[in-house]
Amino acid sequence: MAPPRRRDNPGGNLDSYPEFIVRPFIIKAAMVAASMLAASIADAQNVEAGKAAFRKCAACHATDTTTNKVGPHLGDVVGRTAGAADGFNFSPAMKKAGEEGLVWDEANLKEYLAAPRAKVPGTKMAFAGIKKPDELANLVAYLETLQE
Repeated sequence: MAPPRRRDNPGGNLDSYPEFIVRPFIIKAAMVAASMLAASIADAQNVEAGKAAFRKCAACHATDTTTNKVGPHLGDVVGRTAGAADGFNFSPAMKKAGEEGLVWDEANLKEYLAAPRAKVPGTKMAFAGIKKPDELANLVAYLETLQE
């Protein structure tokens, strides 16, 4: 946002403003730009770290939207109702969770991936869970990129 124009400076030339007025404006603009850049770099690093964390999942899950393995495909998991991936035979517990309204959003994915059997008792997923909060957040950030 540009400093307001002075009545004695209708052209808005910054050279005619005292330094104590211009300098804070430039510093604030630089800080905003730097924070936006840092946020986008952090997001990219989180997704890359999540991709690395996904190696634990890759033996049982595919990242496309059609290939089911031991577990269902995860290509469009975010926003999907639990127990609803086409062509996969879910446990009765997972089907019931979906019928009761469980949808895989960020919060539900984090809770499930931290302790699958606690979130959905009776699930077929034989995975103890991810205990590190940062690894869990990174994995979910990666799963969010797998949308069609």
